Amino acid sequence: MTEEFTNELSPSGAPTTPPPEPAPPPIAPAESSPQSTPAANVVSPPLRIAVSALSDIGCVRTDNEDFFGYDESLGIYIVCDGMGGMASGEVASSRAVAAIMKGFAYSAASGAPVSTRLLYAINAANLDVWENAQVPENKGMGTTAVVAALDGDKLILGNVGDSRAYIVQGGQCVQLTVDHSYINELIRNGTLTIENAKDADLRGMESVITRAVGVAADVQPDFFSVDLKPGTAVLLATDGLTRYLLQEEIAAILAASTFESACANLIDVAKQRGGQDNITCILLLALPLVDK
Repeated sequence: MTEEFTNELSPSGAPTTPPPEPAPPPIAPAESSPQSTPAANVVSPPLRIAVSALSDIGCVRTDNEDFFGYDESLGIYIVCDGMGGMASGEVASSRAVAAIMKGFAYSAASGAPVSTRLLYAINAANLDVWENAQVPENKGMGTTAVVAALDGDKLILGNVGDSRAYIVQGGQCVQLTVDHSYINELIRNGTLTIENAKDADLRGMESVITRAVGVAADVQPDFFSVDLKPGTAVLLATDGLTRYLLQEEIAAILAASTFESACANLIDVAKQRGGQDNITCILLLALPLVDK
């Protein structure tokens, strides 16, 4: 659960689907071509996306206010981390997942670019959570969101808050999204470094985020695009995982894991290191399209 929202630093219960069959192989570095090919002559092979997902309550919380969902037929994958009193965090995250999936599906026949459809879906989720937050028992609720949508041989990523997306390929893990958080503002202005941020005394501000879905009538997501090739992995995760694992540790755990066990192995390490929050991740793996 993300503890708190502040805007001082910056201007849905959908069912999941099982991983595809047959089961994908262990994650391995993507192979590189021995020679370069002029971009004009490159023809990207068709890809399929294998997906594995897991959510854990962690070691301290009594409720799980994270929520995830995906629809392989639509090519959309979502992780949300709710905030709010009582059960409101769970309400916010589950409603956001459902609204994003519904909004993205609604625009499927529109012919609009995937990035436009994703913006529409996130805005629809923001309005849904915002309207439901006007009920007294839900007042103040909101949620982070990190969303990946397949666009041919690319993933379009949208994020609000501090849930993250990473790309893992060639044995390296790199964060794709930018956290909307108090701690990231300190990193950006040079007060902290990525390495020492986890040990800093932030006086209770560790979990404060500067943007969230549903805390205002409008929302400002960031968008990113990543090229896919066979062997590329993308990890979506809440801060219950990312606060405990550095990028190089994520890469090492995934390299030593089968695809099916990877999320569980990541969560286990976070719990061994404290597990003070709910922990949720979705792992996506690009594979060559195989005729059935």
